[in-house]
Amino acid sequence: QVRLVESGGGLVQPGGSLRLSCAASGTIFSIHNMGWYRQAPGKERELVATITSRGSTTYADSVKGRFTISRDNAKNTLYLQMNSLKPEDTAVYYCNRDPLRYGYAWGQGTQVTVSS
Repeated sequence: QVRLVESGGGLVQPGGSLRLSCAASGTIFSIHNMGWYRQAPGKERELVATITSRGSTTYADSVKGRFTISRDNAKNTLYLQMNSLKPEDTAVYYCNRDPLRYGYAWGQGTQVTVSS
């Protein structure tokens, strides 16, 4: 059974940084394209960043230049480095496969709150 466990969220002031992690188990993590998604209150879940099995990345325009997605296949872990955080980045962040039609059951997510 595949399990995705996100961590690293918290409360941070505008302009601050956080590093999220997603530990995957029960799957051959290294061969899958992965993504970070987020869902803000009252909004639909959106794709934030993707990374292919070979390390090619894409970003939503709203986070380009501020967020960096990476992966460590030896550790079955996905990362999201978030810098210059803004209040509009406040959301629950999730990881999953990209595209979602191949996705697994969602993990619990990790809450990111950007506020002064």
